[in-house]
Amino acid sequence: MEYLQIDEIHTGVEYVLLEKMEEPLTFLWFTEDRNEIIIDNQFHTFDKNIVLCLTEFHKLKFESLHNTRLLRFNRAFYCILENDAEVGCNGLLFFGTAGFPNFEISKEQLIYFETLWKMFQLEIENNDSLQLEILQSLLKRFIKSSTNILKNQTELILVEKHELDIIREFNILVDFHFRTKYTLPDYAALMHKSSKTISNIFSKFSSKTPLQYINERRLLEAKRLLKYTPKTIKEIAIELDFNDVQSFSRFFKNQLNLSPTEYKTSDLGRIDNK
Repeated sequence: MEYLQIDEIHTGVEYVLLEKMEEPLTFLWFTEDRNEIIIDNQFHTFDKNIVLCLTEFHKLKFESLHNTRLLRFNRAFYCILENDAEVGCNGLLFFGTAGFPNFEISKEQLIYFETLWKMFQLEIENNDSLQLEILQSLLKRFIKSSTNILKNQTELILVEKHELDIIREFNILVDFHFRTKYTLPDYAALMHKSSKTISNIFSKFSSKTPLQYINERRLLEAKRLLKYTPKTIKEIAIELDFNDVQSFSRFFKNQLNLSPTEYKTSDLGRIDNK
């Protein structure tokens, strides 16, 4: 079923975002400062005109949420995979391995985004035969503009288009296969590229190696399973394809400097995003 949600939320009505829907992709656009959110058990603060890009896999808890614009849609309404040639956001805004992409709308860009938002609101009220097509067109503009801003606010602007396509493909593949594939040669084979080629491209925009991105995605899933499910450490080790609990615990401690048990009972860290 096609689903598009345009809303304004704040502390007390954030349950709107937490309502279940199938395969949601979400933009959160903060219109005031000092919003406090726990994402995947990590505390963050976000200020005005920061936009978060979230998938169904992100675990959220709101500590303090001021007036915030919510734009949420599902695959049936607009499939970013099928329309990748149009918007180019897959593997950048969404399904970008570990973490969550976010960007800042500048003063110059704000007029355009405000206009898009008003057009969304007006079109939602127009229940005519062209509504679906117009809303999809507006969403496409929002996604494409967001993708361009994200590229310009990161080192991705330095990467050639064909190289960016390789980065996006790698990100998407890691998100789909991290449970069973965890070496760079595994992904190089899927992409029909050499490990060296992929490593060289990543070195242009990041100090992290492709293997670090793979490990971060496995670690993120381990953290989610530890904090948000009743699964045992042994069950999590099996789910993430470790040979045994000891190898999983070594991996976890090497990545986070905490054992799985210590992490499960630990307090939240705090990160300010500005």
